[in-house]
Amino acid sequence: MKNATWLEVAINGPWSRNLQPNIPISANEIVEDAVACISEGASVIHFHAYDEITGRQRDDYEIYAPIIERIRAKSDVICYGTLPFLGSSDAQEPQTPNQRFRAVEKLARAGLIEWSVVDPGSTNISTYSEISLGNEGFVYTNPESHIRYGLELAQRLKISPSYAIYEPGFLRLGSALHRQYSGAPTPIYRFMFSQQMTFGFPPTEWALDSYLKLLDFEQSNAPWMIAGLGVELDDLVQSTVERGGNVRVGLEDAPMGCDSHNVDLVKRARRQIESVGGTIAVASNIRDRLKAS
Repeated sequence: MKNATWLEVAINGPWSRNLQPNIPISANEIVEDAVACISEGASVIHFHAYDEITGRQRDDYEIYAPIIERIRAKSDVICYGTLPFLGSSDAQEPQTPNQRFRAVEKLARAGLIEWSVVDPGSTNISTYSEISLGNEGFVYTNPESHIRYGLELAQRLKISPSYAIYEPGFLRLGSALHRQYSGAPTPIYRFMFSQQMTFGFPPTEWALDSYLKLLDFEQSNAPWMIAGLGVELDDLVQSTVERGGNVRVGLEDAPMGCDSHNVDLVKRARRQIESVGGTIAVASNIRDRLKAS
């Protein structure tokens, strides 16, 4: 294969243990999980910071920073956190862009992160199971002012925007806005698939090809990866490796109630990548690829 495959692990997400029992929540658990995944080939670690008392997501610099420092002291990897998941039970009140990106800016200025979530669009988050029970989901909200603020930070602090592409329109808006911020690093386009939720596409080859055709039209040569929420991506790994893409796994993305642990998901993804002739990237490979974009 022409390029080594990036293997990212998203180790917890916004779910709480009610929905995903095996996620790490405490700082010690997050570091332990991350180090185990790194030993199996993960070179990008994505996590959500949690309040250890309430067991709910809390996006504070003071929680993120020491966890990232401990992980990076063990290995040269790319670590990055997230933003408040606006519209969810943990972030129901409106926030200004400055409030939402406050931890990101402090982490970037401290030299602790190289990437930041900048999701270029809004979408309904609903599961098939809850719809059948008559329960409403929520709108994951990313106003254009927030997207522009994130891209301005990326431009100024030279951090890579990590775009979660929930719908094709996310890709179109994200690429159009990125062109307005000269010098901002090229985004990483993360195609979000699902089997349990109703956004976007199911994890099929025709869906992957649709995203790739659109990406080639809007921002050719940009790095991309497969990911999702409530999804198993096994059937897409070979096509992704053959097309020069990258892979994200972990308990943020796995079907709810997954009985595996993060390290098991990383091991399985690595075996799948290597079984089709792929090689696993290290952090320096990823940085070199992003510089070339």
